[in-house]
Amino acid sequence: MADAILVLNAGSSSLKFSLFEIDGGAPLLVQRGQLEGLTTNTQFVAKGPDGTTLAEHSWYRALGHDGAMTHLVEHLRASLATSTLRAVGHRVVHGGVRYSHPVRVDAAIVAYLETLVPLAPLHQPHNLAPIHALLARSPQLPQVACFDTSFHRAMPEVAQAFALPAAITDRGVRRYGFHGLSYEYIASVLPGIDAGAARGRTVVAHLGNGASMCAMQGGVSVASTMGFTAVDGLMMGTRTGALDPGVVLYLMDELGMDVRAVEAMLYKESGLLGVSGVSSDMRTLLASDEPRAKFAVELFCYRLGRELGSMAAALGGLDALVFTGGIGEHAAPIRARVVEAARWLGLTLDPAANAAHGPRISAPGAARAWVVPTNEELMIARHTQALLGTA
Repeated sequence: MADAILVLNAGSSSLKFSLFEIDGGAPLLVQRGQLEGLTTNTQFVAKGPDGTTLAEHSWYRALGHDGAMTHLVEHLRASLATSTLRAVGHRVVHGGVRYSHPVRVDAAIVAYLETLVPLAPLHQPHNLAPIHALLARSPQLPQVACFDTSFHRAMPEVAQAFALPAAITDRGVRRYGFHGLSYEYIASVLPGIDAGAARGRTVVAHLGNGASMCAMQGGVSVASTMGFTAVDGLMMGTRTGALDPGVVLYLMDELGMDVRAVEAMLYKESGLLGVSGVSSDMRTLLASDEPRAKFAVELFCYRLGRELGSMAAALGGLDALVFTGGIGEHAAPIRARVVEAARWLGLTLDPAANAAHGPRISAPGAARAWVVPTNEELMIARHTQALLGTA
């Protein structure tokens, strides 16, 4: 019987999973899927690595995270005919200042991670929900938490600091950075794609519904567009990105909005959705003739260009730019606008290569631009295997 590792990524209304078997010492994807609509009408689908549907089911009710875990465990019990589940790896958004590496979780560690909920209120509680469920259901099953913040713990202290009183920063109010598992994966595969970029000054743009950039020197994070929370930095699907704090004060003083209303606006009602009034989906906006949709795309690209300049400044120059994430990997018009606007950094677009989605989308020159698909799930499986010695 082969060993298997389950990777879970729990959101507010979904539970995504990937199942890996340890084949020849390396994790090999054998199944992936999700339960979505956990708070409404829940739907389940499981697919093989080639996209073939293996199982699906729908409920006209909300299963919640506990119910989703129950169904997933039953599904895995029926489908693990040739392997044995040895461990579960979890994506957890926040590890705070304590964790710069993945960690095997127990009740005490989960209790600490609960104290970080105020730092990531829309992500952390849901990330921890399946950990709680499995600790209660199968306490002997090893679980590993892999943090989106860990990769950025290497940033210089000055890059993590806010200009706030020490009494505030000593409470952990600092720039953490997120999407670290994605950046770590890109850093792990970049040497085989562009050895010079892996050794040198590279900016990686993780562009999806959540979006950020990371400046890497020799594969190590030195700056991030995201800060204390995952709402900072780039404009996103429904999140504002960087915002003058005075706007928040205005919303509260002049419009009478309370903290929860402001939170909802910053996280759920802004970004591409708020500016366009049409959609948070870049594919929909690129296909739309609505002026506000076109302006939302323009603003998204403008903010990308400005933040790219900031990341290049942190590096003292630029050797390569890497696009990843749903938008980064698939939206050729967005990549074209960003690269064309970055000619001053030595980038020149190869339109044909960009239309074909790369992998290299830049013309011959000093700086290179790449499209590299990310794989956070594989990164979590690798961490889980390494930490627990599963082989």
